[in-house]
Amino acid sequence: MLRPSVLLRAGAVRPQSARYAARSYSSQAPTLAGVDPSKLVAQRTQTPGQLMKEEDLVFGRTFTDHMLSIEWTAGQGWSAPRITPYQNLSLDPATCVLHYGFSCFEGMKAYRTASGELRLFRPEKNMNRLSTSSARIALPGFDPKAMVECISKFVALEEKFVPKKRGYTLYLRPTMIGTQRTLGVGPPGSALFFVIASPVGPYYPSGFKAVSLEATSKYVRAWPGGTGDKKLGGNYAPCILPQQEAAKRGFHQNLWLFGEEGYVTEVGTMNLFTCWVNKEGVKEMVTAPLDGTILEGVTRDSILALARQFLTKEGWKVTERKYTIKEMAEAADEGRLLEAFGAGTAAVVSPVRRIAWDGGEGGSQRDINVPLPEGKEAGPIAERMWKWMEERQYGDVETDWR
Repeated sequence: MLRPSVLLRAGAVRPQSARYAARSYSSQAPTLAGVDPSKLVAQRTQTPGQLMKEEDLVFGRTFTDHMLSIEWTAGQGWSAPRITPYQNLSLDPATCVLHYGFSCFEGMKAYRTASGELRLFRPEKNMNRLSTSSARIALPGFDPKAMVECISKFVALEEKFVPKKRGYTLYLRPTMIGTQRTLGVGPPGSALFFVIASPVGPYYPSGFKAVSLEATSKYVRAWPGGTGDKKLGGNYAPCILPQQEAAKRGFHQNLWLFGEEGYVTEVGTMNLFTCWVNKEGVKEMVTAPLDGTILEGVTRDSILALARQFLTKEGWKVTERKYTIKEMAEAADEGRLLEAFGAGTAAVVSPVRRIAWDGGEGGSQRDINVPLPEGKEAGPIAERMWKWMEERQYGDVETDWR
């Protein structure tokens, strides 16, 4: 069982030597240790697990032999990184994460190229976002490059668990939690960063499956001044009940709306892209802006970059702006709606088939049907984006996205 020493030190009082007492009056703050990959220590498991058949993998159910962990305290900073056998955490019942939600995380993947090389896809983007999420809930920040180096060493140790078959990957879950033993509400004096890994199969094993959405304004995922743009554990649990309710009515996910205007924000846990011919007659790909309510997705950023690199040469306009569900309905009614898809780490792209909408204030229930080519489950833009993304994730096309 992994027993973070921070928990044992939480209630201890450090003896104050004369030297320490003198220093406590200094106006200069003590220098805290940063994350140091050169100090990483690895303890290999004595009971290595057996590899499952790739076709039997279920998302998030199978885990690798080891885990990466780094402890932090307000007085010392970051301790030496450790790779240990995968094991349970030992937390006091009063640990602050259990009571006040001091938790944030990331989702990223390791890929095996055709030549056998292991790759991460834009990992510094994930670590930058995790550090920002962490700071938002009074947990420690860190050097993203140093953390990526630690994760890279962890992936190298778990090399045998990175699937060889195309479309199969090693999903990584970096997580930060507050570990101080206290019922007081305040910034945690100790924290734990850890990474676990799970081999996973393709999101669509037999090809794309377009989804149906229920546009909801009854529940609100995020709001101005809140934490919707951070990847916090507390942002996800409240979304499960609305998703269950939508599933009972035959829908795969929620399309989150905001305000009386019905602004389109996100779909489930993904960013949403809408492709249409705008009222000026120009083909346009549009997604909600990063206004503090939208998660700054790595896949979102990558798709925008690819669209600006390729689609603009074909006359497309690529836009980040607020738009409403009413605009989508009007575009569908006028034959201008071309396609829509969600974007995220797990699926990369998730095509949309239909959106049920209550019509807004004073309106009536209606469906917004999103066009799909006959006999297909994805539109041409979603298909191209998936292809361009996969080529870069697996190293078929060399880029600086590493």
